[in-house]
Amino acid sequence: MAEMGHQQVMFCYDAGVSLRAIIAVHDTTLGPSLGGVRFWPYQSEAEALVDVLRLSRGMTYKAAISGLNLGGGKSVIIGDPLVLKNEALLRRFGQFVESLNGLYITAEDMGVSVKDMTYIRMETRHVTGLPEEMGGSGDPSPVTAYGVYLSMKATWKKLTGTESLQGVRILIQGLGKVGWALAERLYQEGAVLLATDLSAAQLEEAARRYKVQAVAPDEWYKQPVDILAPCARGAVLNESTIPHLQCAAIVGSANNQLADEEADSQRLAERGILYAPDFLINAGGLINVYTELEGYNRQRALARTEYIYQALLDVYQAAEKRGITPHEAAMQLAQERIRAIAGLRVRTFHQPSALSLA
Repeated sequence: MAEMGHQQVMFCYDAGVSLRAIIAVHDTTLGPSLGGVRFWPYQSEAEALVDVLRLSRGMTYKAAISGLNLGGGKSVIIGDPLVLKNEALLRRFGQFVESLNGLYITAEDMGVSVKDMTYIRMETRHVTGLPEEMGGSGDPSPVTAYGVYLSMKATWKKLTGTESLQGVRILIQGLGKVGWALAERLYQEGAVLLATDLSAAQLEEAARRYKVQAVAPDEWYKQPVDILAPCARGAVLNESTIPHLQCAAIVGSANNQLADEEADSQRLAERGILYAPDFLINAGGLINVYTELEGYNRQRALARTEYIYQALLDVYQAAEKRGITPHEAAMQLAQERIRAIAGLRVRTFHQPSALSLA
């Protein structure tokens, strides 16, 4: 907590429903912390803790650089969702969220569905990502994918002077909800698509629909492509994979793609690979649920997501001007906004009802 600057971390345990969870609140300078709950079979509580600390910290900077009045938070439930997930467990988790009195607002993430959020909602009002019939935004993946797609266009414009992705070779690592929605947009624009996924059936369907060329799961980072899009788990860009990369840019939706933020962003820069900071370009999902707080409208969410295009170009410009990597530039710009807002008022914990939605 001290190293990453966290405000509060809560360990949640109830043997009766097999619940082991961690809620991490990183910073609430800009507003209440908002971030999804991830249900994952971590190998240990220590691994889960590291993940939730990194993810919640990333949410702070994601909200800040995206111009949202939100702080950063995240939660994880430890275990296999296919085995442990049920109504009682999810509702018990919702009670822990409620006990924070609005300091943390939860949402959908890996291993958790829109339907699951309805169970959590039975115990707390501090929930987003609800079904559309409940006034929610439903699945945020298409909006996240839209932000990544726009980021690819901005990055390609930075590299070549044109934002058209027609004929551009793009590899998507992970055909989950976001990766699939991204593939659809890229196919419609005429990009040449490659993809890898642990599901052979998913790859076969992608090949049928979007003419995707399948790549083995352990060979994705060795392919000669123009843009690489990590859209699965984090830490895939590291000292082992970066030396093998054959791409001009990396623009993907996965959180915490850099195993070591400082060292790996520098490794990419030294290899001449332009890296689009993940916590900015995948902010579409956060923008989507943020819009839900004021009464959801999909078109308004998509319009707000278009902010990412110019914000990314601004990050590239700042990186060049300051002589640093794009990741460092994005971090600095986010931190500068937080410090500026903190200087305007006495630091307080904001309830969602007091949230000012710009």
